Amino acid sequence: QLQASGGGLVQAGGSLRLSCAASGSLISVNNMAWYRQAPGNHRELVARITSVGVTTYADSVKGRFTISRDNAENTMYLQMSTLEPGDTAVYYCNADVRPSGGTWNNAWGEGTQVTVSS
Repeated sequence: QLQASGGGLVQAGGSLRLSCAASGSLISVNNMAWYRQAPGNHRELVARITSVGVTTYADSVKGRFTISRDNAENTMYLQMSTLEPGDTAVYYCNADVRPSGGTWNNAWGEGTQVTVSS
């Protein structure tokens, strides 16, 4: 139901934009979020956005990352700027979704790799 894209290899100081699209028949989407997991680390919250656009960020990315969404397209974005080697991780999108006629459930997308070289 969720498909993330936009990862890649970038030099420190560079930028990347991740996208996460929720697909499915007449799907409803509520809160959406980006998480990341670096090798040997737990999965951590990067940023979250509510259905009305209220955002929260991990302290480590405040001022560098911007989360946004397009409710008409059921798509979420993460604009990442001034990237650091410490941002290297697999990034996952997460959302509360409800297919038409179904019930709310929390869904994960497949991860997209972000690698920042020094």
